[in-house]
Amino acid sequence: MKLDWILWLASILPQPAADSLCLSTTLYLEARDQSPRGQQAVAEVALRRQESGLWGDSMCEVVTARKQFAPGIVSPRTRLRNADAWSRAVTIAIESERNWALPAGERKEIVPGASHFLAHNIASPSWRNAYQVATIGDHTFLRVQKLKPRGS
Repeated sequence: MKLDWILWLASILPQPAADSLCLSTTLYLEARDQSPRGQQAVAEVALRRQESGLWGDSMCEVVTARKQFAPGIVSPRTRLRNADAWSRAVTIAIESERNWALPAGERKEIVPGASHFLAHNIASPSWRNAYQVATIGDHTFLRVQKLKPRGS
């Protein structure tokens, strides 16, 4: 599957299927070589951002926002070739969405308050020295800004 095809499909799917597809694609591109916990942490950052509304209203808007997540950064011709990794990403995305749909006090948070993450071997952003919430695999999760749900 090519990324541009997946994003096109997400643009015509109804909600919540489109958001699940965009989150799954993000987990695959950002963390397919990470543990399930690492993938859950990436999902949590994306879900927290969606809930804040600062990067868009839908998951697809959040993960394709300029220079934020892999779906908005890598070439649209990127192929997602690893079927096993794709299957794991879909499962973790759906489980993460179910967890995030719970009331805030009932959610299982892996990286509480994390608004950003970086992969050590790829990125060295200006905000890399922000408060570190956790390091899981080769990703560090940071609280660069305090995100609140819309309307809070």
